[in-house]
Amino acid sequence: MIKKITTLLFMCIAFITQAQTTTEPRMADAFRQDGKIYVVITVIAMIFIAIVAFLIYLERKLKKLEDTLKQ
Repeated sequence: MIKKITTLLFMCIAFITQAQTTTEPRMADAFRQDGKIYVVITVIAMIFIAIVAFLIYLERKLKKLEDTLKQ
């Protein structure tokens, strides 16, 4: 039963992604022509860096807490 559901799910995902590739990405072209694509990439990179930094901070804090609990 689970195998049939996962197969159906993957088929639906493949169909949806194929339907999205038929149209051209007009928004990306407009951003590229206006030079705003660099702003979008910079904002995405900053968000990614912030998430990674936050996860590193949490990992260090958890490690200190675990060391405290072990003692």
